[in-house]
Amino acid sequence: MVRDPVPPTRLKVYLAFAAIYLIWGSTYFFIREALDGFPPFMLGGLRFLVAALLMFAWCLVTGQSIRPGKDLRNAAITGILLCFVGNGAVVWVEQSIPSSVVAIVIAVAPLSFILLDKPQWRVNFRSFPTLLGVVAGFAGVLLLFSEKIAAQWAATEVTPEFSAMFILLLGIIGWPAGSIYAKYHPASIPNLVNSGWQMFIGALCFLLASTARGEWSVVEWATIPMNAWLSLLYLILFGSIIGFSAYVWLLQVRPATQVSTYAYVNPVVAVLLGVFVGQEVIGWRELAGLVVILGGVLLINLAKYRLPGRAS
Repeated sequence: MVRDPVPPTRLKVYLAFAAIYLIWGSTYFFIREALDGFPPFMLGGLRFLVAALLMFAWCLVTGQSIRPGKDLRNAAITGILLCFVGNGAVVWVEQSIPSSVVAIVIAVAPLSFILLDKPQWRVNFRSFPTLLGVVAGFAGVLLLFSEKIAAQWAATEVTPEFSAMFILLLGIIGWPAGSIYAKYHPASIPNLVNSGWQMFIGALCFLLASTARGEWSVVEWATIPMNAWLSLLYLILFGSIIGFSAYVWLLQVRPATQVSTYAYVNPVVAVLLGVFVGQEVIGWRELAGLVVILGGVLLINLAKYRLPGRAS
């Protein structure tokens, strides 16, 4: 991977972690707010397109070339998996599931790293705490949706909440898959340019899907509430430009095990915002699921730190 010629300062690393801890945790709430005025695929397309164009503009102003060269293919694959599949699943399901519950389910995504990181299978699957963590994480998801699963068995048609579970599964797979692909296919272009192209490709996928669904012909721009516009602005500036860039940069300068600790904080921030600001209701199943999932993630990370010389 392309690393800074000078080791990053501790302050810069701390600020980057704060971005993925706090900002990303808040994006679940602001996605839900933005959906009050924007259709899902249009929201994702506008968010990542504007963010990418702003990043490209900054690069040009500062004298950096935005040509991706041979890195375009890798940026496209990573952008599709991270932005369109991973984030797109979150945006879609927040139409029918509270943002706090979505955040709790997405907390299981780091567990998917264990299943998808094939070069580390020999190490991962020989660790009992790691295997126990994976089982605990997915058991937490089943606990979280146990009531909805039971309701589905009694229903004659597939409920929207049950369908959303499978859409979320795409997000749980897509985000780790994109992160692992980026890990093993390092970019030779600057981080800001690489992030910009990933978001630009993701935006194109969103906009194509939005056009295919006819979202542009049904949206009424004059009726979009101000809170939706402000939420979109927050997602562009903080969620995409600051948060996403910080994540891509941290993957280059810090071990992946440390970067994945955002999974502990994001759902907590999302739950607090959803409950105290968004007036969402969290029951014992949601809280128990959160504890079990985070316990699984903790088991995996403790096992990784105990393995000397493990590749990050």
